[in-house]
Amino acid sequence: MSSTPSYPPVALLIIDVINDFDFPEGHMLIEQALPIAPNIADLKNKAKENGIPVIYVNDNFGKWQSDRKKLVNYCLEKEGKEFVEQLVPEDNDFFIIKPMHSAFFSTPLSTLLHDMKITTLILAGLAGNICVLFSANDAFMRDFTLYVPEDCSASNITEDNERAILLIKNTLRADTSSSHELNFKKIIKEAEQNKKRTIL
Repeated sequence: MSSTPSYPPVALLIIDVINDFDFPEGHMLIEQALPIAPNIADLKNKAKENGIPVIYVNDNFGKWQSDRKKLVNYCLEKEGKEFVEQLVPEDNDFFIIKPMHSAFFSTPLSTLLHDMKITTLILAGLAGNICVLFSANDAFMRDFTLYVPEDCSASNITEDNERAILLIKNTLRADTSSSHELNFKKIIKEAEQNKKRTIL
């Protein structure tokens, strides 16, 4: 019998925000990422106020012996410290290491979401045109209802992020309204109704 606490059927996935930005175009991503950090932080706070679980899914930058604390401390010493320190996971947040772009590929995420009976996902993070897009695609194929706030992801180039958001909206049928427009109580209510219909 599962001992997982009871949650609404909605989860917030925060992707690759614990980041060392240590790659050739890292400075470009930092520049694009800094303005969205407060948006993601606010999105997370509102999710937690509504009882929605927060799941960080993060690259480990080749540091396979790292745990969450070591990875956070490592990234806080790198170029993107100003971004990372606004989004440090809390003790009651979930934290999953991923080896590739998608949050689902070779991770226990699907099992965790199934155990928590999640049917709706809100996605935020970096980079919008790679890891957020790939994760949204895999979530869509798993029949999750998707919300990907347009102001909570960033890519190296603004236009690339805009194209990714458009693709997520039009092809993956996600709601891409800004984070300030999201009504969490409505999202939870609709997710609970969908969950009941699925059971029936």
